[in-house]
Amino acid sequence: MHDFVLKEIVNTDIEKELELIGFDKTYTGKAKDKFEYKNFKIFNLTPAQANIIKQTAISAGADCGTHREVITGKIENSNCILGGSISELTKIAQKLQFQPFGLKNLGQNILEKLSTQKVKTKIMGILNVTQNSFSDGGRYYEFEDSIKQLHKLIEDGADIIDIGAESTKPYSKAIPVQKQLDKLIPILEYLKTISHPPISIDTRSSEVASKCIEIGADIINDVSGMDYDEQMADTLANFPNTKIILQHSQGTPENMQDSPSYENIMDEIYLNLKSKLDFAISKGIKKENIIIDPGIGFGKTKEHNLEILKRWKELKTLGCPVLIGLSRKSFLEMPDATNEEKDIYSLAFASILMNEGLDIIRVHNVQIHKKFQKISG
Repeated sequence: MHDFVLKEIVNTDIEKELELIGFDKTYTGKAKDKFEYKNFKIFNLTPAQANIIKQTAISAGADCGTHREVITGKIENSNCILGGSISELTKIAQKLQFQPFGLKNLGQNILEKLSTQKVKTKIMGILNVTQNSFSDGGRYYEFEDSIKQLHKLIEDGADIIDIGAESTKPYSKAIPVQKQLDKLIPILEYLKTISHPPISIDTRSSEVASKCIEIGADIINDVSGMDYDEQMADTLANFPNTKIILQHSQGTPENMQDSPSYENIMDEIYLNLKSKLDFAISKGIKKENIIIDPGIGFGKTKEHNLEILKRWKELKTLGCPVLIGLSRKSFLEMPDATNEEKDIYSLAFASILMNEGLDIIRVHNVQIHKKFQKISG
């Protein structure tokens, strides 16, 4: 009896694997799409739409899971899961563009989602000029100390520097606008005198955001996703060259860790961020200026955070860069560890995300993340 040798391939570069077995090099670029698979969840379909998608999928050699009553029409709507190789999904999307009930738009949407580009993760360094941040509160509160740390972040190679004057750790209180500005304005004025990477301001206040942008900030990092200050969207729409980070949070810093719960965490985060994204665009903020953040630790348990880290790529289908901040956070469960020890475990998680193509990772220790990036190529 023949002794078969069987090995699962986990290399993401299937085109290279095909070349290594002697596959026709002139065809590998197209053939690789037959070996890469994706699953999409599509929300709120009518029975007619769901049935057409399912039949189209079957005709392409793929499949689509729907509610069991779709075929009878006894339900008003159904979510579905469409899965197949990239080649099959491309055929399905092309066929859907000739179908009724608005499925042409769905076909175009699927084609857009299938178009992906590998990215090199940007390292966002953190500069907290606060007295009570969970990791380094008070350490850089004085101007001289904040400038010293600012130079270190630049020297270590930070791609972005995120400066915040208001702690949003669990159970923290809001900081008055003027108190934030008293800390931020001198730093932004100093930055005018040196070369530096793009500057992000971590604030929920539209007044702080507006003033900082006028002085030179490039990005506004709003952990409330524009929920805290109803003027934030209109304010940012007035600055067409400014980027915004929209984060998901359940609750506010004062109460977000009081028994957070979800029925389906990734669906809820996805739909919440989509709603924020649509709202921002409706206010005149350009989609290309929007970055999304699932909000590790903002109204999540350890289990929720780990689920996000496993499935963060689902958020890429919103069509925006994804930022994740996990550095030194409490889900690492190291309350007595030094920051240096926490940085090692933070890097362990971050390394996975960076290898998976995360767009931006927000960290305290830029140096070790940059060193890892250099080692891993």
